[in-house]
Amino acid sequence: MAEAVGAVPVAESKGPGLFSRLAGVLFSPKATYAAVVARPRALGALLVTIVIMSAAQGLFFATPVGQEVLIDQQVRAMEAFGVNITDEMYAQLESRVAYAPYTTAGSLLVFFPLFYAIIAGIVLAIFGMLMGGTGTFKQVFAILAHAGVITALQTLFAMPLSYATQRLAGATLDVFVPGVEETSFLARFLGGIDLFWMWWCVSIAIGVGVLFKRRTGGIAMTFLSIYVVVVLAYALIRAGS
Repeated sequence: MAEAVGAVPVAESKGPGLFSRLAGVLFSPKATYAAVVARPRALGALLVTIVIMSAAQGLFFATPVGQEVLIDQQVRAMEAFGVNITDEMYAQLESRVAYAPYTTAGSLLVFFPLFYAIIAGIVLAIFGMLMGGTGTFKQVFAILAHAGVITALQTLFAMPLSYATQRLAGATLDVFVPGVEETSFLARFLGGIDLFWMWWCVSIAIGVGVLFKRRTGGIAMTFLSIYVVVVLAYALIRAGS
């Protein structure tokens, strides 16, 4: 049959825009990840996440409170490994912390793509190679990049709270045990369980389930279990140091 005269070709849909996808991760993740899997694009989502986190952390570390909190965190970390902090070392920390607002963006720019690449490789190895799923590294990486909007929200929540409490804070479970010594195992363990990171694990599970056509529940439980085990191991190490 001959084509109709004057027929207008229908343009292929490009799917939702960047900010629609980022909002969709928060409010309608399953449909959003289906769109991400169909057209995997990671750069825009990755940049938005890094810009938001860099701005929030940079503003916090530009304040005297933020710089004092950062120095205190570095001192505690060094002392946990048995390092004796001398006056000269403390002075060096004070001189370096002034650059924290500027080095934050650079560290995030390196950390997040590397972190997502490692996680994407692990997910692809498990669900692709071992379990016979059909998916690509690009698709998994795009899922992780879009889920980064949750970590951006976590930073926007944590930085004002850290300023108010004058210590690095977040939506962690240690708030339910205010009387427990903060260096104890229980405080370290509950302090490592952040509700935003749990949300991130569930969100990633939804995306992986959409990509590999598997039930979200089992994947989410696996991711959350791994997260809890990592926090538990860290708390045990710190408690024993």
